[in-house]
Amino acid sequence: MGKVSTPTKKHPAVGCCGIDCALCPRHHTNGTSRCPGCAGPDFFEKHPSCSILTCCLAAKGREACSDCDAFPCDRIAHWDRADSFVTHRNCLSNLRTIREKGWAAFVARQKERLKLLESMLERYDDGRSKSFSCLSAALLPLWELEKTMAWMRDRDTPPDDRKRRANALREAFVSAARGNNIELSYRKARERERFELRRQAVAGDGLRE
Repeated sequence: MGKVSTPTKKHPAVGCCGIDCALCPRHHTNGTSRCPGCAGPDFFEKHPSCSILTCCLAAKGREACSDCDAFPCDRIAHWDRADSFVTHRNCLSNLRTIREKGWAAFVARQKERLKLLESMLERYDDGRSKSFSCLSAALLPLWELEKTMAWMRDRDTPPDDRKRRANALREAFVSAARGNNIELSYRKARERERFELRRQAVAGDGLRE
């Protein structure tokens, strides 16, 4: 499959739809299956076609949907309701932050999250914790991530017991999430189907929530 001729994105770490590509498990995978981020190098050779990317970047030349005059349109209005391989829950809030505070502020915040995530993966990943760490880095408040990671660094955990460290980090993040009324799990496909049916019904009736 050849490359698709399309404009490139200045910030591939942020999806046109608002997904935190830099905090996605596939972005932190070694090997040819690694995702380079939205419209990043070789993206179109590895990723299926995306109608949001086509509309936003190829057709309108926008870096993200937040830069579009039609934001938020029906195409992404319910995009944050269900997850796939990466959480979609913060897509719209990310786009609103970009729209209200600008790209520089959002990218700076995302870099702080990425720095914390890289620390998690380097020291606390036992081979089965990558998705959970990525989910935590994307959904927990930044101050909570920083506080929890500082607390973990002060704990007396054996340097050679990665599994124990991973379990301790998971427990700490679950506790932090509970205190912030956040669920650290991906939403099930059944929920995704329900939201999609609801979206279609609303669109068919010409209503807006």
